[in-house]
Amino acid sequence: MNKTGNSRWLFIALLSAGHFFSDFYNTFLPALLPAVTANLALSLTATGSLIMVYSLTSSILQPVLGYYIDKHGWTWLILLTIPASALFICLAGLVTTYWQLFVCITLAGLASSLFHPLGSAMLNRATNAGNKGIAMALFIGGGNIGVAVAPAFVLYFLYRFGTEQLLWLALPGALLGLACYFGHVHQIPVKSLPPERTTNSPKTAAWYRSSNLLKLNVVMGLRSWPQAAIPNFLILWLAQQGQPTALAGGMLTVFLLGGALGSIGGGYVGDRYGRKNCIIAFLLLCIPSLYYFLTTPIITPTTYLLLGLSGAALQGTLPSSIIWAQEMLPSNAAMASGMMLGLAFGLGGLGAAVTGALADFIGLQAALLWTLPPLALASIITHFIPDAKGCSPVTQQVSSK
Repeated sequence: MNKTGNSRWLFIALLSAGHFFSDFYNTFLPALLPAVTANLALSLTATGSLIMVYSLTSSILQPVLGYYIDKHGWTWLILLTIPASALFICLAGLVTTYWQLFVCITLAGLASSLFHPLGSAMLNRATNAGNKGIAMALFIGGGNIGVAVAPAFVLYFLYRFGTEQLLWLALPGALLGLACYFGHVHQIPVKSLPPERTTNSPKTAAWYRSSNLLKLNVVMGLRSWPQAAIPNFLILWLAQQGQPTALAGGMLTVFLLGGALGSIGGGYVGDRYGRKNCIIAFLLLCIPSLYYFLTTPIITPTTYLLLGLSGAALQGTLPSSIIWAQEMLPSNAAMASGMMLGLAFGLGGLGAAVTGALADFIGLQAALLWTLPPLALASIITHFIPDAKGCSPVTQQVSSK
């Protein structure tokens, strides 16, 4: 389709808003679980199974769905993903049986899992070489802001109105689906180009033969370890230090909002200095900032700064990793995105589980400190991944002119 400069930025705005609402609704479950488990008298085992299913359907399946998106297109699904995610996660607060809850959570997770590879692949096709990084940064930043604001918003809504009014929260998702329709977002092509149209492009290995893609997946899985562990254990660790819950919740917000700002900054840095350099720099920046935060005995303004900087550094790697993976797999952009956004997050969740198990033996602070060596290892592995063609800062600057 013909894309003018204005229509490109309209697509970027709508897809970034879509990522905001996708991750906004995707973060409902932790806030809903206390009310739902009480209403349905669910055991901890049943609750844990729901979390596992939601993690599987919303994250781990992303590369698989991305593969079929690359093969078949299915861009019309972008109109349904956010409304479906909104509807089913809100219905999860209204159901009366465990199996109804199971179905709602599964469908909400699948809708989220479809949006991420599809939305990021569409963004890749809708932008030119000179601004892919900043466009992806806005897309990632939208999702990060959604994650940051959702828990407090949902908890306040439940306190004020109860679960009976949850369906009202699905309305913004439905309206965004209409906005995407009238904005023609579903007309952005993502289906893999036929071979004859890519004969002049650099030859790339199939995804299952690409050692560089495997390395990048390992890098982002290691990076996702502290990214998953810090939000899950931060409040508990601060509580062990005697800090009030309100302060701990505020610090979690600082970490998440820092991540949102870092993702935007990371997109610019990746465009300006190259994807590889960006990822290495942010990984190395995170190590001292997170170390000093975890070892500072008192809460000061510097502590907040270090925590926000840690979140920014972790998320600053994400836009470059997605674009880099898409450059490694130009004919499988959705699948590459699913690996960076879904598979890596799932691997990080496994790392967070290791952190929790380790904390039982050496304490939570020491266990969180052990999330730093994976970042050092990730930076070393990144050093040995060659730049993709078109990925160097010089090439990007020329392409943007």
